[in-house]
Amino acid sequence: MAIGVMFAFAAGLMWGLVFVGPLMLDDYPAVMLSFGRYLAFGLIALPLAWLDRANLRQLSRSDWVEALKLALVGNVVYYLFLSSAIQRAGAPLPTMIIGTLPVVIATCANLRNADRDGHLPWRRLAPSLGLIALGIGLVNQAEWVQWRANPDADLSRYALGAVLAVGAVACWTWYPLRNADWLRAHPGRSPRSWATAQGVATLPLAALGFALTWTWFALTGAPWAMPFGPRPEAYVGLMLAIGLFSSWLGTLCWNEASQRLPTNLAGQLIVFETLAALGYAFMLRGQWPGSTTLAGIAMLVAGVAWALRVEPEPVAADGHPG
Repeated sequence: MAIGVMFAFAAGLMWGLVFVGPLMLDDYPAVMLSFGRYLAFGLIALPLAWLDRANLRQLSRSDWVEALKLALVGNVVYYLFLSSAIQRAGAPLPTMIIGTLPVVIATCANLRNADRDGHLPWRRLAPSLGLIALGIGLVNQAEWVQWRANPDADLSRYALGAVLAVGAVACWTWYPLRNADWLRAHPGRSPRSWATAQGVATLPLAALGFALTWTWFALTGAPWAMPFGPRPEAYVGLMLAIGLFSSWLGTLCWNEASQRLPTNLAGQLIVFETLAALGYAFMLRGQWPGSTTLAGIAMLVAGVAWALRVEPEPVAADGHPG
């Protein structure tokens, strides 16, 4: 349990970096950020795949199809939604909407994986979920007040950012549940190899998306310097950094956690990503979070700590907790 939590914490620190990219490259369209990030991830995965070729040869055709599905939904589409949301609504709102993932994933996992992971009693799970939800609400309320104080705020752009963030939540609710299904069904397989396999599967998707984006810009006469935009050094450097740390290393740490923790508890630990993203966002702002935000963060942490004390109950053959 302790090692699994440590891996989940490390994954959260890595994944929090993806909220920084759209702010540092706010003049780049979301398609460039998504396809660029995963093109870098795929290229980084190639030499790793060569070193790990013995394990990758053990993957069947159905395994590679599964890796391709996970790469499409959990990587490319998810980050396309998220980066678009951040560029339209700023980092805090999408971060807090993504922060609902611990609640959403834990609830979904408790409904669909009880036979495998055991059933977390709703009466004991409710306090932790309530604390997490309340913490998210407090932070979001503080950010909403700050946004309303901006006379140039665009409500429609802000609302679209919120909708796109909800789309990202849908993608990343599906991804960890499906990814955990595969990992728990293959306990003898290396989480490192599975992370690398997803990187290899992402490469053709990202390359195709990047090529189509380049073609679209050329056909529409978009004033955009392809292939790397107006700040090539910053773009390439940031995409490589996010591709390595957030995509490959973050996925590796999460896979290690997923093999050690019940899915309904591991899902709640995605709250570490929210906390890391908030920390990075306030560092970029150069300001300390207010008392309401700090209270919300404290409730998020308390909710996770409470959840870790809840032990799953085995499910009897009749489908009821034993």
